[in-house]
Amino acid sequence: MEQNQNKGSKDDGPKNKQSLLVVVICLMMGLIVVNLFSILTKNQTNQINYSEFIEKVNDGEVKEVVIKSDTLEITLKEQKIMGQPVKVYTTMSESLDELTKRLEKADVTFGREQPSPVAEVILSVLGMVIPIVVMILLLSFMFKRMNGGGIMGGVGKSKAKAYVQKETGITFKDVAGQDEAKESLQEVVDFLHNPGKYTAIGAKLPKGALLVGPPGTGKTLLAKAVAGEAHVPFFSLSGSDFVEMFVGVGASRVRDLFEEAKKNAPCIIFIDEVDAIGKSRDSRYGGNDEREQTLNQLLAEMDGFDTSKGLLILAATNRPEVLDPALLRPGRFDRRVIVDRPDLKGRVSILKVHAKNVSLDETVDLDAIALATSGAVGSDLANMVNEAAILAVKNGRSAVSQKDLLEAVEVVLVGKEKKDRILSTEERKIVSYHEVGHALVSALQKDSEPVQKITIVPRTMGALGYVMHVPEEEKFLNTRKELEAMLVGYLGGRAAEEIVFDTVTTGAANDIEQATKVARAMITQYGMSDRFGLMGLAETQNQYLDGRAMLNCGDSTATEIDHEVMKLLKKSYDEAKRLLSENRDVMDKIAEFLIQKETITGKEFMKIFREAKGIQEPEVKGRIEEKPAETEKPLQISETAEM
Repeated sequence: MEQNQNKGSKDDGPKNKQSLLVVVICLMMGLIVVNLFSILTKNQTNQINYSEFIEKVNDGEVKEVVIKSDTLEITLKEQKIMGQPVKVYTTMSESLDELTKRLEKADVTFGREQPSPVAEVILSVLGMVIPIVVMILLLSFMFKRMNGGGIMGGVGKSKAKAYVQKETGITFKDVAGQDEAKESLQEVVDFLHNPGKYTAIGAKLPKGALLVGPPGTGKTLLAKAVAGEAHVPFFSLSGSDFVEMFVGVGASRVRDLFEEAKKNAPCIIFIDEVDAIGKSRDSRYGGNDEREQTLNQLLAEMDGFDTSKGLLILAATNRPEVLDPALLRPGRFDRRVIVDRPDLKGRVSILKVHAKNVSLDETVDLDAIALATSGAVGSDLANMVNEAAILAVKNGRSAVSQKDLLEAVEVVLVGKEKKDRILSTEERKIVSYHEVGHALVSALQKDSEPVQKITIVPRTMGALGYVMHVPEEEKFLNTRKELEAMLVGYLGGRAAEEIVFDTVTTGAANDIEQATKVARAMITQYGMSDRFGLMGLAETQNQYLDGRAMLNCGDSTATEIDHEVMKLLKKSYDEAKRLLSENRDVMDKIAEFLIQKETITGKEFMKIFREAKGIQEPEVKGRIEEKPAETEKPLQISETAEM
């Protein structure tokens, strides 16, 4: 608290000076307005015509006249205000000789005021000098502010938010699902606590650590936890806070940030979204002078500080491939900490952290929710827990149930139910057969995931119906057979439409998109093509964002890839039609039941399937594991798209 108070007193100095300057300027403007008002008022109330002046002279009412250039100051005899004679003014409209004769005839005392040439010179000089002096003072004040770290208004001042340990309130206990990242950062915290045991052997504190991972995995939370564990001040800001329209402002903010950090050392500087200023410098297409100057200043500052004082820089990004190599070299960011999507165990831990303040009933199984949310990050899971709590309140319950959590997973993935969307009888039948086609193909293949739910209730994200698949366990590899089974499952809905209605609809748009993506990845990335073999034909860009694959081949090869994709998709589509045609009676029974119920569970689906197939005991099917990172979704959902 003392540190914050001292800091506040230092920061109040420039603010007080600026306030004082504003007050002085306001006073000067007020005086000018008052003087102008008094002059105007004086001219309006004490101004008379020259004819009136002649009448007063002839009537003997004038006591004295003072001639000032072409203006006459007239003092009247009888009229007085507060004991002082009244003075009026007029503009001389006759020659000086005629006026002199008139005043001598009327026995009026008169005289002429001789202006002092020195006074005129002084007044003219002051009229020019005073505005110049005021401008110089203002410019001087502005330049002083600039040298102190900012242009007028603090433009070049660092915008970093400073926290102390008690204010962050976050430790490693609040971060779950990132054990490897916490272990890497724990060493840094231990160094800040006990530097002696490291320096004794010759080790040095890393200058910087770069947190890399997809959005929502907890990079910012980890940085705050490091500050909370180390009990040191924590300066937090975004990379975009450095960038302004004026060239040089970002570099000024970098200097100011490091000066403040050195005063508060040991401390931690955290720069979120560092790629905003750390992009690779490239002169081929023209550069950004402001961003490059800011980056150059950051590089110079990172080279210039002494790690023995306990100054650590943390930065976070989800685009490490665009960062400048000079920023990533050892000596600047010595350590790269990967904050990736959590695995099954990590998702369970994250759910427990976010559910500790939520009332849960005895039906809740967080392990099942974690298994159903493959590929989800920490922010997704936090949102699902919160949505489940909202649903429980909406339904009038005092605790969250497993049903609420499963519904929350669907809300996050495909949106809320659209109860006002009423499908026609024909459309309900088409959507029902489409979804049953997905589910039945999955049940007939040994390498497919079990069906969790089938519904034909429209959702707000454009789905008219969908099938939810949940894996029985988490795996990290896909075999070729499993990917081929996935393609057949994606195309099962379109196959069912063609078999039953002898036509196709627009509902398979999302299925075709996903199937094409998987088929293209099999050929260009996974080496699962008989034509191209093990040749890599694509490379992943933006690994931690969309993971889009860009072709790395010639135009003729790209054409051949398209033919291979079409061939693979046609083979999968023919297999889906074969499976559904051989089990048409089973598909009709399940579709009829789905039209009546609108939503059926995986258990109800399998019960009808086994009865129709004459299977007495539940048969454990083969399992399909999570998709690779570049194609994986939190849940595998085959949906009927809305037009």
